[in-house]
Amino acid sequence: MADVRVPVILDGVIAGSAALAACALAPGAACCLIAGHRSVEPGHSIAMAHAGLRPLVDLDLRLGEGTGALLALPIVQSAVRALRDVATFDSAGVTEK
Repeated sequence: MADVRVPVILDGVIAGSAALAACALAPGAACCLIAGHRSVEPGHSIAMAHAGLRPLVDLDLRLGEGTGALLALPIVQSAVRALRDVATFDSAGVTEK
């Protein structure tokens, strides 16, 4: 997915391990990875640190089924909307800052 720049929200230790493998195979993949949450599994924090990722939420989750990624999705969507839709001073015609 990195070659087409599709963002991937990671969830948990298994996804974190897969992310490390992806980064080893395609070093450019790291730019597309988003750490959804910090799992309570010790290996997950190690994987996120090694990948240089900072999880968006830390809620002591251990539920599985992508719960952390699901909780992080609205944060990612809001960030995209802010970057895409919020006017800059220049585009809004603000001359005094």
